[in-house]
Amino acid sequence: MIKNVTPLAVVYLVLSLLGLVGTWTFNAFAIVQARDFIGDWVGSGPAVSSLTVDLLVVAVAGSVLTIVEARRLGMRFGWLYVVLAGLTAFAFTFPLFLAAREMTLQSARLSGRNPTVDEGNPDTGS
Repeated sequence: MIKNVTPLAVVYLVLSLLGLVGTWTFNAFAIVQARDFIGDWVGSGPAVSSLTVDLLVVAVAGSVLTIVEARRLGMRFGWLYVVLAGLTAFAFTFPLFLAAREMTLQSARLSGRNPTVDEGNPDTGS
């Protein structure tokens, strides 16, 4: 497995950890202060609402990409990254998925397989 860890996978793993620590630090503050989490998202003015919509759309698009790309590459449990995003943070699970994707691609490159053609690819009718 360690031979599949590329520098790009390491970058994604570091970003994933930063996303987990960064988001959960502020989640902990919100819990300790008994804040209305959803209300704070949408009730703090148009700039915060704009950022909320921006990030939600990116999260939905990234979730679709995660499921489709995991299936295309034959990665098992791609849906789990999306579920975990709801329990942790998308800033954690999306870079984690990208790291796993990079390692899957590296494994395919090292074994001489074409990483974009897999029996799990929905575009091939499989």
